[in-house]
Parts: sequence; C-alpha cells; structure tokens
Amino acid sequence: MRSVILYTLARLAIFAATAGVLALFGARGFLLLLMSLAVSGVVSYVLLSAQRDRMSAVVTRGMRAQRRRFERSLAKEDGVRPGAE
Repeated sequence: MRSVILYTLARLAIFAATAGVLALFGARGFLLLLMSLAVSGVVSYVLLSAQRDRMSAVVTRGMRAQRRRFERSLAKEDGVRPGAE
C-alpha cells in the first residue's frame, strides 16, 4: 500500500510543479489545467516508470491474495476443498 501512496504523491507533486511552471509562463484557467495534465502525464510516464512497476506488482499481489481468500471462503461455505472441483 505504501508504494501506491508514494506513486500518487509523486504524480501530484509533478502535476503541481508543472502547473506552477506553466502559470509562470502565463497559462491560466482551463488551459493551465489541460496543459498541466498533458505535460505532467508525459513527465510521470518517463520519470516514474520504476515506481509504477513496483506499485503494479503490489496491487496485483493484493488482488491475488484477495481472490484466494474469497475462493477459500466460498469453499468453506460449500464444504468443498479449493481446487477440488
């Protein structure tokens, strides 16, 4: 979970920094928002690829564990061993 929070905070920081720089160059309002989203998206894609991979691995592991717990609870409820169908 920590890697998800760190990745999200890094994305927000990159967005805020991008918005600040673009505001200094005169972008305002909706244009500022759109340009900040586009530029920070590209920057994040390049700079945060390793962090994104770590986050993805954590989320995938969590989903697999959740699925195993769900299948065990179903099997326990039905009185069947998991994988013995």
